[in-house]
Amino acid sequence: MRSLILTAEQMQTMRRHIEAELPLEACGLLGGKDSRVKSVHPIRNQAQSPVRFVMNPREQLNAFDWIESHEMDLVGIYHSHPAGPETVSATDIAEASYAVAHVVWSRMDGEWKPRGFWIEEGQASDVNLQVV
Repeated sequence: MRSLILTAEQMQTMRRHIEAELPLEACGLLGGKDSRVKSVHPIRNQAQSPVRFVMNPREQLNAFDWIESHEMDLVGIYHSHPAGPETVSATDIAEASYAVAHVVWSRMDGEWKPRGFWIEEGQASDVNLQVV
């Protein structure tokens, strides 16, 4: 996947969730078709950690069920790095379980900046985030 297409409203939904969870990492799923996001699903970080996330299994399953029942696919996973880094971490790469885009939100100079990544075979490459 070279790009992920999102709306400004979807970006706002993710950012609001991330800010509400501070100082902890926030996480969630993105449903859609092909490379177009159609739904954002905030999931509680069961790890309750500022440097790691583990999605609450029940909420994750409910989101998967919702995505499937609306004839969508999982197209992305998002999470925050409240204190950096602005890229995927070694843990993110090691624990990547789905062939989807990963959107990492980090705070640079007080502003949240999202970056997209594709993780495959222990390597991360950039995914363009297109806001339409």
